[in-house]
Amino acid sequence: MAHSIGPRLYSCCNCRNHVGLHDDIISKAFQGRTGRAFLFSHAMNIVVGPKEDRHLLTGLHTVADISCADCNEPLGWKYERAYETSQKYKEGKFIFEKAKIVKEDW
Repeated sequence: MAHSIGPRLYSCCNCRNHVGLHDDIISKAFQGRTGRAFLFSHAMNIVVGPKEDRHLLTGLHTVADISCADCNEPLGWKYERAYETSQKYKEGKFIFEKAKIVKEDW
């Protein structure tokens, strides 16, 4: 059985473009549009769309949808601003929908 030496990566489900590192996962206990979602501290090879205010399960947030930089597949969103103090930790973080990303070579 071959083991990868490099970092464990997550890729776009559509084109396999690398979009996140396993080590950047903050929580796997989030809910997205399509079901489970992961909160990441960083993302790569993505495009961030325009900001908009959205009412989510945890209150009002300013978010921007994110998509794959290669194929434009919608992947989740970026938290730009949280209006409630208890939600401020999400600011600048990324939600990847579990159904939209795949583990790459691990």
